[in-house]
Amino acid sequence: MTSDEVAALLGKARENLGASALLLKHGYLGVSISRSYYAMFYAAEAALLSLGLTFSKHSGVISAFGQHLARPERVPAYLHRHLLEAYDLRQMSDYDAPSSISMRQAEEALARATEFVGSLEAFLAVKPPPLESPKGR
Repeated sequence: MTSDEVAALLGKARENLGASALLLKHGYLGVSISRSYYAMFYAAEAALLSLGLTFSKHSGVISAFGQHLARPERVPAYLHRHLLEAYDLRQMSDYDAPSSISMRQAEEALARATEFVGSLEAFLAVKPPPLESPKGR
């Protein structure tokens, strides 16, 4: 893990926040929700990478975020719930036809994503303590 990789992931998170806001402004609600989720996903990947953890699947990132960041209260626990809900909304907006995403849902997704990314940037601004090694292994 390098700080450059973490910074690159945070850059992708911020870029997706900006894209989500533009898409929302122009009425592309489903795509805005997708970009809001990806902003959260990249920020979560950055935080996990700072702990030396990488995953190949979205489910792995989401699960590890809960296990290594939210449950031990390294970040506010409700952020894990927001990540889970954003994933579900993204699935609905990307794969349900026709999509039934409302303006309120898209606005809330962007607000939560903005808070999520900001919280993880604050977490990363302070060097995270190392993970505890599992006992008996």
